[in-house]
Amino acid sequence: MKNKKKINPKNFFFLILLLFSTSFLSLKTFKRVSIQDIKIVGTDLFTEKDVIKGSSLNLSTRLIFIKTKYIEQELKQNLSLENISVTRQILPFGLKILIKTRVPIAYGEKLLDGEKISGFIDEDGFFINKKHVEQFNLENLTIQVYGWQENFRKTLSEIMTLQKNSNLELLEIKFSPNGFLILEEKDLKTVLLGFNPKLISSQLQIISQLKDQLKKKNFQETIDSIDIIDPKEPKIKVFKP
Repeated sequence: MKNKKKINPKNFFFLILLLFSTSFLSLKTFKRVSIQDIKIVGTDLFTEKDVIKGSSLNLSTRLIFIKTKYIEQELKQNLSLENISVTRQILPFGLKILIKTRVPIAYGEKLLDGEKISGFIDEDGFFINKKHVEQFNLENLTIQVYGWQENFRKTLSEIMTLQKNSNLELLEIKFSPNGFLILEEKDLKTVLLGFNPKLISSQLQIISQLKDQLKKKNFQETIDSIDIIDPKEPKIKVFKP
């Protein structure tokens, strides 16, 4: 008669524990998410209600069915965020939302459906609504941006980068509705750049070089405006009393 193989009590306990844990985790993933299950990390600027309002997140949805990447895209755009990560969690149960806000470096204005909206601009040229800005160091902002549009963002980013890495002291950046660009600089005054965004890199280099040259030559006349619409033929207009 063959001996019956005995089950090791430790192995049996491990199998039961594994089965229980798997069942528990599976049940958790199918649990519905409530507002109390949302945890925001990285800022106190936004609430759980802001997350719901700024996305298509439906709190009747079960955890496993929440499309985190899609919600990230929605919130990044609608809340003017630099970065965001939405993660499903089992323990503790819910959604963990890690937020990185944009840092304003200029005041800004844009038109939306004929209405003027005030806000801020970051170094990448993104427009940030007032309610989406951390309230610190705003009194140190010295640049004003007028006429912001999404299709001007790349040009604006190049200008902000030059401002950061050169001797320029920009006061205003103005876009007309059709894209004509004008800068106001502390010493160079009005700088006309025109319509062509493809020329912005060479135009910005000329602006920086002009300021250096005029400073070295101790230029005494008061500048009224500089026309760099054609980078090959920059024109300086001086003030005549």
